[in-house]
Amino acid sequence: MSAAATTGKSTTKQQVTGGIPLDWTAGHGPVSGALSATTGAFAVATTGASTGMPPGWALVIGVAGAVGHTVAGVRWRNAGRTIAARSASWLIAAGWTTWAMTTGPLTWAAIGSLATIGVGMGAATRSTNLYEEAREEEALAVEARQVAAELSAERRAIAAEWVDRVNRVCGIMLRVLAVEMWPTGTGFTLDAELPPGGTTYTRIAGESARLSADANLPHGCTATAMPGVHQGRVLIDVTTANVLAAELTYPTDYAPLSIYTGIPWGYRTNAEQISAYLREQCALVVGQTGSGKTNMVHVILAGFARATDILTWVIDLNAGSAGLPWVRPALDSQGQTTDGMRPGVDWLAGTYKEALTMLDVAVRIAKHRKMAYQDLMSQANTDLLPISAKIPQIMIVIDEGAEILASSDKTMRPLADKILEVIRIARAMGLRTVLTALGATGSVLGNLMIRREAKVRVALTGGETEGMDLGKQFPGSRGLRVDQAPYKGSGFMGTPESPVALFKNWRILPNQIRDIVAATSDRHPTLDDASARAAGPAYARRWDATRTDWMRDHLTYVTSAEPARPATAGGGLNLSALRGTDNGEADALAAEFMQQIDDQFGTTAEPTPDPGTEQPPVRPGLNLSALKPAEDSGAAAGGPEWLAEAIDAIESTGAMGMKPAAVADMVRRDRKTVRAALQAAVERGELVYRENGPHSAYVHPDHA
Repeated sequence: MSAAATTGKSTTKQQVTGGIPLDWTAGHGPVSGALSATTGAFAVATTGASTGMPPGWALVIGVAGAVGHTVAGVRWRNAGRTIAARSASWLIAAGWTTWAMTTGPLTWAAIGSLATIGVGMGAATRSTNLYEEAREEEALAVEARQVAAELSAERRAIAAEWVDRVNRVCGIMLRVLAVEMWPTGTGFTLDAELPPGGTTYTRIAGESARLSADANLPHGCTATAMPGVHQGRVLIDVTTANVLAAELTYPTDYAPLSIYTGIPWGYRTNAEQISAYLREQCALVVGQTGSGKTNMVHVILAGFARATDILTWVIDLNAGSAGLPWVRPALDSQGQTTDGMRPGVDWLAGTYKEALTMLDVAVRIAKHRKMAYQDLMSQANTDLLPISAKIPQIMIVIDEGAEILASSDKTMRPLADKILEVIRIARAMGLRTVLTALGATGSVLGNLMIRREAKVRVALTGGETEGMDLGKQFPGSRGLRVDQAPYKGSGFMGTPESPVALFKNWRILPNQIRDIVAATSDRHPTLDDASARAAGPAYARRWDATRTDWMRDHLTYVTSAEPARPATAGGGLNLSALRGTDNGEADALAAEFMQQIDDQFGTTAEPTPDPGTEQPPVRPGLNLSALKPAEDSGAAAGGPEWLAEAIDAIESTGAMGMKPAAVADMVRRDRKTVRAALQAAVERGELVYRENGPHSAYVHPDHA
């Protein structure tokens, strides 16, 4: 007996020790139901016969049970044979009980007839159950056929409509084999067979705009043709809902990623994610000012931060603005990590010197890995270094790196050569680059190395047509128009796994960057020992205070409530011009000292020059701002307080200079205000404006 039975407590499932598990809530089957009914009838008959119970009571109970099952069967919409079988079971059991109570239930005739009744009830129950299951399956099948018929009718109508449309616009008669409705409800895909005679899908792809107009698709929706399963088939993606117009934030599911699973960079017009597979490929992201390129860089860095087998290095010569949001949450004012948190990027170079150091280290790592991991690659039977959390891939993100490669500035040439060397030699050893550019022009895409290695390509158009030659960036693709992606953050993306098509990246804000840095801090891998030895102190000391001073300058701000620091607090030159003017005591001491020298050594005064003699010109000496009159200072001339910080930052960038947009982001002011202040500084000679179209920048006079 079970524990529940001995204690009187109810239980759903109870397993007898050493016996068969029993489920007391399970329904009766044909055997258990018949056994329960016959044993119940036998028990009632035996008890009633021994106690003198009137036999008619059993018959009344049986009739009530039959009526109840009939009502329930009608309510449950059971078949008539099922209702009849269950009602008859009640009546037969009640009739046997009444007869047994009258004649005696312990006779062989009574027991044998009861056994016969039980077998009949089990067979009838089994038969009715099978019949009910068949009825239910048939009802579901009928419903499915109705839905399929309705859907098939809709698909046939779509197929016929687009066969006629393609024939009318392109002069091609298709044979549609299937119509797949997208689960997101934003469009459908036609799988069609091209007519014989050598017709290719490119004839349809080139008429994308005309097909979209003929179908009266909403703005931002397109009909895009791409290759099918073989060259005689074509897939036509038709977008019916404009998902590019809405601004979606970066997904808050910061699940771990891998270089092998792909890094999500945005979503297609069918609302599905598009990922970049960068184990062997480099990437090129093109976007003009205001197209959302900086946001795209942050989306890329977010994906790299989530990966468990990627180390991210960032080069941004415009004051490191692309990587600073990923470093600041993890550094305090002393440049040390806070609460053990690691920065979202493994290395950030904001100056020319640091960028050159980083690329030198990358080249050394690539060459050393080729020698150090020969045994590992041999065991894995591959010529590609097996990337893992123990041997991570290094992704170098270079903001406006394509401009560095195309620059005519001689000082940029060594940096460009190092970038090309990393791209050329480091594919198998797990070092790849992501370059950004301000436009898809011949100067940017003219480098064969970029075109050959950067197979993952993105063009953020934002509706801008100048400097966006989509034919050069996506050769062989037809029907791409800038006006198809007029929204900020939208454009075209193509990878070796996914043909070029419309896409949009997510919006990512600074507070979400901080959340990602905190959520992924313990996920970042560390550089493998062999690579660390090749990298040397240049890599090991990348977060030293002497090399991250410029980062910490952005981590502290002086408010109006804080006392102003003395001019010499920073260490700088100890100029007398910067000291106070109350030097009376020092002057008296100096006069007394000179008097003692005159008394002891008998020195004489300096001869007075003859007024008629021509004197040599006085050299002007250092042109120190501390020696300038107050009316010549920037503050008196209307320069804002942040201008000095901006000028220092511009000086640190060297000959590259800084664009007004980068300065505005650094000082947190609007571009109009920043441009006016910088122009005023140019007029005062504190800066030089280098006019170069979209690459125009402000340069310090020392580097002009």
